[in-house]
Amino acid sequence: MVAPDLGRAVRPTPSDAGLRVEPGSFRDPANRVYHCGDDVLRALDETAAAHWRALAASTFFPPLISAGKVCGTEELSPAAAGRSLPADWAAVLRHERIPFVSHPYEWSHAMLRDAALLHLEILRAALPAGFTTKDGSAYNLQWRGSEPVFIDVGSFAPLRDGEPWAGYRQFCQTMLYPLLLGAHLGLDFQPWLRSRIDGIEADQMVRLFRGRRRLSPGVLTHVHLHGSVQRRNADRSTADVRAQLRDAGYTGEVALAAVRGMEKLVRRLDHQPSASHWVDYQRTCGYSGEDRAAKERFVAAALTSAPRHGLVLDLGANDGHYSRLAARHADYVVAVEQDPVVVDRLYRALRAEGERRVLPLVLDLADPSPGGGWRGVERASFAARASADTVLALALVHHLAIGRNVPLAEVVSCLTGLAAPGGQLVVEFVHPEDPMAARLLANKPDGIFPHYRRDTFEALLAAHGTISGRWELPAGTRTLYQVALGA
Repeated sequence: MVAPDLGRAVRPTPSDAGLRVEPGSFRDPANRVYHCGDDVLRALDETAAAHWRALAASTFFPPLISAGKVCGTEELSPAAAGRSLPADWAAVLRHERIPFVSHPYEWSHAMLRDAALLHLEILRAALPAGFTTKDGSAYNLQWRGSEPVFIDVGSFAPLRDGEPWAGYRQFCQTMLYPLLLGAHLGLDFQPWLRSRIDGIEADQMVRLFRGRRRLSPGVLTHVHLHGSVQRRNADRSTADVRAQLRDAGYTGEVALAAVRGMEKLVRRLDHQPSASHWVDYQRTCGYSGEDRAAKERFVAAALTSAPRHGLVLDLGANDGHYSRLAARHADYVVAVEQDPVVVDRLYRALRAEGERRVLPLVLDLADPSPGGGWRGVERASFAARASADTVLALALVHHLAIGRNVPLAEVVSCLTGLAAPGGQLVVEFVHPEDPMAARLLANKPDGIFPHYRRDTFEALLAAHGTISGRWELPAGTRTLYQVALGA
């Protein structure tokens, strides 16, 4: 089974490009993920290697690969694996490289729900074939644009008699419970998942779902009953629980019925939030038709002039207009927007279009995703993951510098720092007299931003690279810049 072609050459051996262990892959001692150049490698111990070979020979798994629901995977021969990995591993797999790794707390409600449904679909296919997944974590899924993909091939294992789904608790904590928060309480789940890498505990959910809320779909069974069972079995071993379930008649058919029931529940957990200020921002932000056309021409020319666009970051993407434009010139676009409502709408639109080159993410640039988990590196920060050939920052600077009180020099440093060496920044500066900037300044003390000026902004850009393009929009209160950044 060969990984799908994502526009990157697959080299015959990974042994010459240097080796880097994936910090987030240590929790399962049976396998470990490494990066070797552009290759993503998974090393397996004897037991995991046997499970993999049984999985690869099964009837259910290859169709999942072919359909793109599981990341492309192949086993390397000992010669192809080379000497780059420690000798005590029994087998080495090579995986398709995902264009941009994201975290569940950067997804919208519809994204998390679609990822959960894919996980359940895969489990439903695995159970009749005698396999299960050891994990149920949302982190086991990633994205090709608007298409979710399961990446933890090492999570598959043979199903044993009387064994419940080992990943059920993780699934609840990182997928089901966040969806319940949005669907039943109208709460954004992102801060909850960001604060705890293992997700939301049942005990936390119980406090939120008391009284009539207990009767909300899925709550009694998967929150209150699940929490009660956890407390009752806290002192029992896994073997004891498995034996108890087997004696009670827990079979593969029962497990499959439970998965189908979970799928039915998750499909019901939709969340249609009320409109926010940012949903209509493109209509209310004050551009004339002439300004919009000039801006689009400038951005298209900047994208066309650059020699290569592997990755474009569109910061403050809103409805994704410029993300779609960038996708015509780039391998992949990450569309960043702070409002979960806006991102959810954009994701649903991209999904309907079948767009696989634009990934929308919920992220506040004034408070971006930090490194998390063990030693702060198990989940990489946004800055560590972002190395773009082009950074688009359109109608953004004034919101950070005035709206969020970030010094202009810090804003420029942040934007340029998200680009790869030799990349470019395409940025819009909204003059202080522009109606949108004036609206923000009206809510601030007089004279608080003396350095928010066009000449200061241009000097800061010049300190980071060469201004290769400049265009003032017809209204006269906004200027666009193309900046070639230093290598």
